[in-house]
Amino acid sequence: MTMHSATLAINETIRSKTATGEKVLHLGFGEAGLPVPTFVLDVLREAAPLNGYGPVVGSQNARDAAASWFSRREAETQAHQIIFAPGSKPLLFALIAALEGDLVIPQPAWVSYAAQADLLGKGLIRVPVGENAGGVPSPGLLRDALNTAIANGQNPGILLLTVPDNPTGTVATEQDVKAVAEIAREYGLAVISDEIYAEVVHEGAAPSALTYYPEQTVITSGLSKSMALGGWRIGFARVPDNEWGRDLMDRLVGVASEIWSALAAPMQAVAAYVLSDPKEVLEHISLTKQLHARVAKAVHDEFVAVGAICRPPTAGFYLYPDFESLRDHLSAQEIHTSGDLASVLLERFGIGVLPGSAFGEPEQALRLRVATSLLYGTTEEQRWQSLKSDDPTSLPWIAESLVFLRDGLNGLIRNRGLNR
Repeated sequence: MTMHSATLAINETIRSKTATGEKVLHLGFGEAGLPVPTFVLDVLREAAPLNGYGPVVGSQNARDAAASWFSRREAETQAHQIIFAPGSKPLLFALIAALEGDLVIPQPAWVSYAAQADLLGKGLIRVPVGENAGGVPSPGLLRDALNTAIANGQNPGILLLTVPDNPTGTVATEQDVKAVAEIAREYGLAVISDEIYAEVVHEGAAPSALTYYPEQTVITSGLSKSMALGGWRIGFARVPDNEWGRDLMDRLVGVASEIWSALAAPMQAVAAYVLSDPKEVLEHISLTKQLHARVAKAVHDEFVAVGAICRPPTAGFYLYPDFESLRDHLSAQEIHTSGDLASVLLERFGIGVLPGSAFGEPEQALRLRVATSLLYGTTEEQRWQSLKSDDPTSLPWIAESLVFLRDGLNGLIRNRGLNR
């Protein structure tokens, strides 16, 4: 039986603790942590009277805007290739349901992929990521994993990539994306490319499997990360413009019509506006990228300073520190698993993070998923100041959080004499 999503559970746990006055540093939940700009609120207010059901795939305006949005990003797209949903999560579920075969995912991977496969009775094949970035299986391991799965009677049919990646906060290389896309073609796999973080790459752009395997790659995205509209639940997907894609769209519509009917009409109006890339939206997203990058780097520095090994963040607002080098010291404190480590950090030091085991890692791996985006402030005023600041880590509420984190991490390893 699939359990309560680990990311949602930690968010509820920490909010319960803070509601009782307990001091907790919330590094457990991947909410973008920023306010809604007035120009987006104005669109929603104007669209609020739209209370009728719309087409399952989305309004023509929203689909046109999404198609143009993709086309401007070097993925020529027509409106009939687009489907909207209340968030990208149900779209991912619908895709896993509509496509044949077992699911292949990187290890670690976002918590819901495996859970959705389990709900659908699909087999799961996990393939470790490489040393430099997460989000795609290590190409050197993927072919062997597929051959082993087939020999064991499994039926790999879907390869799910996350570029940029949650949980590691990194962007896979062009070389690795190309390699896994070519392997997917060789084995006849469908590729789902979850690109919801593609607009918040700190510098440059993220590669896409669509470039190398356009005939069977589906892209999912949404506005929860780039525009911090997670609670508004706006997701969309692009299918290929071929017979395979049209058949898949028919199956997606079948699933959608029985589960969510249609994205709420006011949210479709918001999507049509945001995806048209007006100047104010692009400027806003540019500021968010800078903020995410600066705060994530500052938090990264704190983990590295106490001896954790951690890939530098290159997109979004996540880190994935590994405490293996501190295992002997942690074992002396009865910390043997990532669950133990996350529990001690929360209960003893008030630092809320998620264990790597929630993302498919072995329990014994001392890895954590750290989200940095809820450090931007607890009020709208603080969050706006964080967004507009040239030096957000010097703002009192962020600086205090970094000190709190530093004290907690140093407390965890105090006996090693690494206090700063």
